[in-house]
Amino acid sequence: MPKLLATAALAALLCACGSQPGSAQAPKPAPAGAPVPTDPPNAANQKPAFPGQTRAPEIKSGVAYDVQTFVSGVEKPWGLAFLPDGGLLITEKAGRLRLFAGGKLSEPIAGLPPIDSRDQGGLLGLAIDPDYARNGRVYVSFSEGYPDGKTNTAVASAQLVLKAGQAPILTDTKMIWRQTPPWDSTKHFGSRLVFDKTGDLFITTGERSVVSGRMQAQNLGVTLGKIVRIRTDGSVPADNPFIGRAGAKPEIWSNGHRNIQSAAINPRTGVLWEVEHGTRGGDELNIVKAGADYGWPTIAYGIEYAGGKITGGITQKAGMEQPIYYWDPVIAPSGMAFYEADLFPAWKGSLFVGGLKTMSLVRLALDGDRVVGEERLLADRRERIRDVIVGPDGALYVATDEADGKVLRIAPKI
Repeated sequence: MPKLLATAALAALLCACGSQPGSAQAPKPAPAGAPVPTDPPNAANQKPAFPGQTRAPEIKSGVAYDVQTFVSGVEKPWGLAFLPDGGLLITEKAGRLRLFAGGKLSEPIAGLPPIDSRDQGGLLGLAIDPDYARNGRVYVSFSEGYPDGKTNTAVASAQLVLKAGQAPILTDTKMIWRQTPPWDSTKHFGSRLVFDKTGDLFITTGERSVVSGRMQAQNLGVTLGKIVRIRTDGSVPADNPFIGRAGAKPEIWSNGHRNIQSAAINPRTGVLWEVEHGTRGGDELNIVKAGADYGWPTIAYGIEYAGGKITGGITQKAGMEQPIYYWDPVIAPSGMAFYEADLFPAWKGSLFVGGLKTMSLVRLALDGDRVVGEERLLADRRERIRDVIVGPDGALYVATDEADGKVLRIAPKI
């Protein structure tokens, strides 16, 4: 990752040139064509900051594909991750980690720390160590509860022990990060885990939903409403943007976020992208920059759940980032994957995002850092999509957010 001074200098240069990703300073021509949403936006008087920032034209790739149930009998699966040997790890919101291998689903794997699964909490994000072949370590994100009812997002690492004839088990479980401070809320835990190209770990969080929490999203002294970046042992990388700033948590990478349940590294640039939940309107796709403020709750698209303006009702402010794309009405995003495999040539370069509210898999066509088209897949199944990943075979694997949940495999129709 670049050093702080280099990052700042590059950001200044990009601003001067009017070409900073996600900015409104150098608008490109808006894509043509009718968008997917046909309902009017909740915030009818709001205008996008630049052409093409919302309601990209609907596209039809014409790809013929089959959808098969790859795993069944999982309760509200939340996170998916393939092991190097082809086994699939699955987190269940209720607090269970399962392994699907050799056509069989394991019993819940022992060795997890205590998990508070009330409301939106539970066992959530999941990631495999880049050096798993050597150390066998996996990482889980979950909600942690306290006797006074407060909760926080937490991350643990453990060694996954797989021995023939024995049930899988987690050993050497270590807590490596906790969101601080705990808050009196059971919502907005964020919880996607993403390794960057250096082997450091991004953790997405939420601002805990309640008004007292949302007002902390831009407070650098707490880790509510932040993306944080740590090493696998929980220490802080020396090139994090707020190292040495008085009153700032050194693990913070970016701030001003609402509730991030979708995140992935763009394989073409090595940069983290995320999609976060808005209220009624305002789901937004962001390219994440070190030290940047993404505005919540000072600026936002959409309206409050109960109606009315969000904070001051503004959508732009100097020093705060614009999303490169937003939805109004929302899709309720969870899970995200860039597609670069060869199995679906027509989808190469696309970004896939799970839609909980739309009950669809959303495909975004990209032109560099710009969304130029949108396609909704699986909508006829009427299942909430919680996560999406690309398998080692190039197929898409999708978790359905149902009590009788499944992992679906999407492959070309033969």
